[in-house]
Amino acid sequence: MNRMQAMQTPIPTLFMRGGTSRGPFFLESDLPADRATRDRVLLAVMGSPDRRQIDGLGGAHPLTSKVGIVRKSAVPGVDLDFLFAQLQPDQDTVDTTPNCGNMLAAVVPFALETGLAQAQGDITTLRVLTLNTDMQCDISVHTPGGQVAYDGDARIDGVPGTSAPIKINFLDTAGSVCSGLLPTGKVRDLIDGVEVTCIDNGMPLVILRAADVGRTGYESVAELNADTALKARIERLRLACGHAMGLGDVSARNYPKMTLIAPAQHGGSLATRSFIPHVCHDAIGVLAAVTVATACVLQGAVTEGIAAVPAGSVKSVSVEHPTGEFSVELELDPADPQNVTRAALLRTARLIMRGEVMVPTSVWNKGDKA
Repeated sequence: MNRMQAMQTPIPTLFMRGGTSRGPFFLESDLPADRATRDRVLLAVMGSPDRRQIDGLGGAHPLTSKVGIVRKSAVPGVDLDFLFAQLQPDQDTVDTTPNCGNMLAAVVPFALETGLAQAQGDITTLRVLTLNTDMQCDISVHTPGGQVAYDGDARIDGVPGTSAPIKINFLDTAGSVCSGLLPTGKVRDLIDGVEVTCIDNGMPLVILRAADVGRTGYESVAELNADTALKARIERLRLACGHAMGLGDVSARNYPKMTLIAPAQHGGSLATRSFIPHVCHDAIGVLAAVTVATACVLQGAVTEGIAAVPAGSVKSVSVEHPTGEFSVELELDPADPQNVTRAALLRTARLIMRGEVMVPTSVWNKGDKA
């Protein structure tokens, strides 16, 4: 190792796209065991806090300021444990509280690429536990010849081209962070003068009609991000809803997310504009889409009269967003239509780069055994 290399600590990583997000993935064993040191390392890896993240791998946007950490699971029946970390370009926070269904799509490909798991045939299905919220799901990827296939015909809005499909079947999403599916105990609440549905089926979410805050719900992302009056109004509502949902002071939290809804424009079930929580999402998060879709099938939710939902106990709900749509398949309990028993969706992923990311030894020196 030459003198220049000795000034920095190399950490093996795979840089991956998962759904409409991307970021570095690490084996847990390649990162510091101490959480405070690990968080400093991740901030250095991504180049935060800096709006451009010019000194790291971050992409200057919350959707590209994400990290995946994976290990073999010790839980019976579970193959892999996944810890998701959300960073922000201009903040020094590392939030491991919420889920990320997009980055989740890259977990099994990462495990197969690194030898953490082995292919099972033409399709490999592994059970993954998301440590953030103790949520399990079965993830199926195409592995012809024992290798991860990235090429295919599956298309998801927000990602150019087509890729091999990755199916995610969520097993227990209700109450991922909150006390239950409906943390206020009601399917609809009046909070801070606005009718809302506070719901958590994988992501704590506050759903409100765009018209109730004087907007159409069809505004562009740029228009909404420039709408300081709306963002201030939504944040005031978010803080109030945080207390109502039993989450306490959420001023420094990335959740609950805020989603404006309106009737669908392009043949889907409804139109959405999501804030994550202070920036309008170019699309919608995977678990936010699952949660919105769940609200659409609950009698009495604010989606009632707005969402167009098919009949039957298995429903495909198409959630429109600024750059396309996101389809979620829900299965309802025939004995209790207010109970969603299964949520499944389609994502794609791709390995972009493999190698080592460098962090200053002042941040982490592996010889310190932190």
